[in-house]
Amino acid sequence: MKKIFIITALSLAVLSLTNCKKVLEKQDVGNFTADQIFNDSTTVKLNVDYLYSQNQPGWFGSTGGSIHSAGTYNLTEESQGSNNFVLGTLTIESVTDIGTSASANPAYTKIRVINTFLRDINAGTLDIAVKRRFAAQAYFWRAFRYFELAKLYGGVPLILIPLGAVGDEAKQEALVPRAKTSVVFAQIKSDLDSCIKYLPAKWPKTADYGRITSGAAAAFLGRVLLTYASPEFNPTNDITRWQAAYDANKTAVTILSANGFALYPKIDYTMWTTEGAANTEAVLVTGYNNSSVDANANNNTYDNGARPRSVSGSGSYTPTYEMSLAFPMADGKPANVSSKYPYSMATFYKNRDPRFYTTLAYNGGTWGSVLGGNRLWTYYYFTATSGTANKTTEAVAASNTGFYLRKGVDETKTSPTTFMGTDWIEIRYAEVLLNLGECAAELNKLAVTDEAYANLIAIRKRAGIEAGTDGLYGLTGNLGKTDLVAAVMRERQIELAFEGKRFWDLRRRKLLESTLNGTKRNGLVIQLNRSGTQTTDYIALTREASAASSLDALYTANFTLSLKALDTQNINFQAGNYFYGIPTLSINNNINLQQNNTWGGPFDPLQ
Repeated sequence: MKKIFIITALSLAVLSLTNCKKVLEKQDVGNFTADQIFNDSTTVKLNVDYLYSQNQPGWFGSTGGSIHSAGTYNLTEESQGSNNFVLGTLTIESVTDIGTSASANPAYTKIRVINTFLRDINAGTLDIAVKRRFAAQAYFWRAFRYFELAKLYGGVPLILIPLGAVGDEAKQEALVPRAKTSVVFAQIKSDLDSCIKYLPAKWPKTADYGRITSGAAAAFLGRVLLTYASPEFNPTNDITRWQAAYDANKTAVTILSANGFALYPKIDYTMWTTEGAANTEAVLVTGYNNSSVDANANNNTYDNGARPRSVSGSGSYTPTYEMSLAFPMADGKPANVSSKYPYSMATFYKNRDPRFYTTLAYNGGTWGSVLGGNRLWTYYYFTATSGTANKTTEAVAASNTGFYLRKGVDETKTSPTTFMGTDWIEIRYAEVLLNLGECAAELNKLAVTDEAYANLIAIRKRAGIEAGTDGLYGLTGNLGKTDLVAAVMRERQIELAFEGKRFWDLRRRKLLESTLNGTKRNGLVIQLNRSGTQTTDYIALTREASAASSLDALYTANFTLSLKALDTQNINFQAGNYFYGIPTLSINNNINLQQNNTWGGPFDPLQ
């Protein structure tokens, strides 16, 4: 899509989009009336594109709000961060996405704009087919917003028309009680069903890359119903929910596959830097550009944030040792289980799942043009007067974990820039396969030819894992339902690492406490063995050890490895993390809001 300037019937103000790639010629729409806007397809398109700009998720799947401000990667084994969620100190005031006042309510402000658009497009004089196409895109973003709220709280006030903005009557009209969770999910499904029905499976113009398709809507519905079927919302394991989720994801795969979507041939950085039809994996995309001109700019800082400080990046994203250990060996067997490739911390980097190397950057590893053909060094070394390893090769500031996040970095670029245009892929075809596989396993579809096994095998084959003599790519055969679901969850952790999925996966499966509580995340300390003869015991490893040198030999001769705790106290997720409390100001602002029963109120989020 292109970057444009629009006017909404709500504000009649000129607004600029931020989600799109290019810039159309600016149009003077300041004097347009609502009738002129919604009776003309060009100006309607400007309005619908504004909805994209206000609602599309950013890198790491961020949609703003309380949880994303902490970084969901800091809430799991992926990375380390101290916050109320992992420390077990949440209160009802902690998650404010539902809005604490009429003026501090970004979710419902966006929903109001969407509802206003839907009202006005339906009142316009455009052809019915054109209206449906535009309205379907608005329905998608309304569903998206309500799903974000339902994930946090369960049922929320369900507002489907624009309410009055001023006056006592409007104030009373806005005191909407919470709808049952089941009703909110039913509305989300209804909105997405309209998208699937009225949106094309492909948009004909290259400029429309990133616009919602019927396949993207179907895939998102599959994600929604998978969440609703999961233990967080479905503690009694109502099998009809799993069947509905299975059917939705099956439909999504069918639509997508029939229209050229498939697993991208490679799992490397090119998946993130390839745009258009060539990127068969990209189902739902947020487009960016690399412009630094204010009027045109829609760049992101992810690439700069991922690169090490030693090459002028920010070095902000540092995976933990536990994340590195989650990747299996080259034969697909877990570390410490594989007999063909025995695991040792001393050679943690050796004979791993190829996704290990495309996700993580590590001491001694190569990294495309990012390091100018050199190896990355994150080791510590001694000074002559010190008895501890208190120096690091990373002169600016060391990685706290020994690792950097490599995934999605444009490895053709030799230097970082704040103005990167790499797109964010919110839904990949691989996720849709995993969603379907999980539903199939829950329905006891356990044969190798059924979707659970078949989709895991397809993803592992694409990754480059060895097939093995049984052709199962490291999977264990004849797994029962529970173990096969667990296999899907492990694959999600690896395949979708740092894509904003892990926290929500653990949460919807109610695995936060059993997986993380009582643990501390660790960094890998790589220490240069001391020779005791140099002014500083800092051998010329960085200068002389080229990428062609044997990494095994370098590690054996030079390094000792150990772990260090990154957390000062054990992780302690509360049971209240599964449905967050409604803040006091929100309840004071709307006397009809009820608190969740998980936080002492009468509202049951499971109804």
